[in-house]
Amino acid sequence: MTPPLRIAVAGLGTVGAAVVDILVSKSELLSERFGRDVTLTAVSARDKSRDRGVELSSVAWFDDAAEMARMANADVIVELIGGEDGIAKAVCENALSAGRHVVTANKALLALHGTDLANAAEQAGVALGYEASVAGGVPVIKAVREGFGGNQITSIHGILNGTCNYILTTMRLTGRAFHDVLAEAQELGYAEADPTFDIDGIDAAHKLALLASVAFGCEVDFDAVHVEGIRHISAEDIAFAEELGFRIKLLGIANRTSDGVEQRVYPCMVPMDAPLAHVEGVFNAVVVEGDAVGISVLQGRGAGAGPTASAVVSDIADIARGSIVPVFSVPVSQLSKSRTVSIESRRGPYYFRLMVLDRPGVIAEVSAVLKDEQVSVESLLQRGRSEEGSVPVVLTLHETEEANVQRALDRISALDTVVEPPCMIRIEHL
Repeated sequence: MTPPLRIAVAGLGTVGAAVVDILVSKSELLSERFGRDVTLTAVSARDKSRDRGVELSSVAWFDDAAEMARMANADVIVELIGGEDGIAKAVCENALSAGRHVVTANKALLALHGTDLANAAEQAGVALGYEASVAGGVPVIKAVREGFGGNQITSIHGILNGTCNYILTTMRLTGRAFHDVLAEAQELGYAEADPTFDIDGIDAAHKLALLASVAFGCEVDFDAVHVEGIRHISAEDIAFAEELGFRIKLLGIANRTSDGVEQRVYPCMVPMDAPLAHVEGVFNAVVVEGDAVGISVLQGRGAGAGPTASAVVSDIADIARGSIVPVFSVPVSQLSKSRTVSIESRRGPYYFRLMVLDRPGVIAEVSAVLKDEQVSVESLLQRGRSEEGSVPVVLTLHETEEANVQRALDRISALDTVVEPPCMIRIEHL
């Protein structure tokens, strides 16, 4: 008879407590589905006295999570502490060096050290599961790595951060300002007290780096991701986008091209008929394009204790059944070192919003700059007038190169008639 699979959990926050609850309260169901018993044998957290709603008296307690990874009576170490280095990294490294399987939800750790950790897991002959690190309860890692294993994937893109999607959705529905909606998201628990990783695009970039590696069989390269956030998006931009037939979404976009791999995170306008345009609130969605399957869309809750814990347990299920697959689709020795395609080479349409003085000749000045930089205007909108005598002017641009657009922006910003930094948003016809 197959012996029980012994689990130790490092980190008992909301996700860790939810994982423990599933392991304990659904033990019979898990045994039926996994073909063997699954037993919680050890846990580690900072505060032993805190009530987590789960009975832990029969479970070994470790004050030091890194020590638990080495010494616990466990086959699998679940790391739910978080952070790109420090104790979380030590837990994973200690577990792998001791020949234990690792399951983690830590996208920051994997985005920066994923290739090294994958190599350590491969050398030890154990699993490194991280389904919970991308898109919460949406099984996107398994889908890309195994479900679409017969495809040459050319593109993967999506809404990878529920906090930003909630903020942009609420701004659109209410017309409220960014900082007002951000404060509400913090009160509701959708955004952290320090929201930097979310609203500046870093969290989405961590996830995109992992998806690109799985999709394209390349080394994880977080530094290759071009990252922009949503701080500069105004309710006015969102309203103009609606008028023009678009929705603004923070997207992670990875493409395999003849020149190399593009990895980009930024807010962009997507057409109303695009699948991602109607993914609202805290939901995530990932679109995968493969040569055999065509386009597939995976959607669901991207965060929260329940969805994330569900993804953690799905990795435990694979280990219980004896399924150990390459971490990033192929063995580490076969991961390619892909050439990074610079954002300056992007070709596509663009949206500009300028605040200019309401006087003759302003549009002519802007047009002259665009002409010099070989940027062609598709449409122009002008609305209202402020008390200071300035007006918003919105331009949409035909497909052009990013480098030209950036030069034009620099020159337009320097015009005396432009009273605040221009807003530029890329348009993506995905």
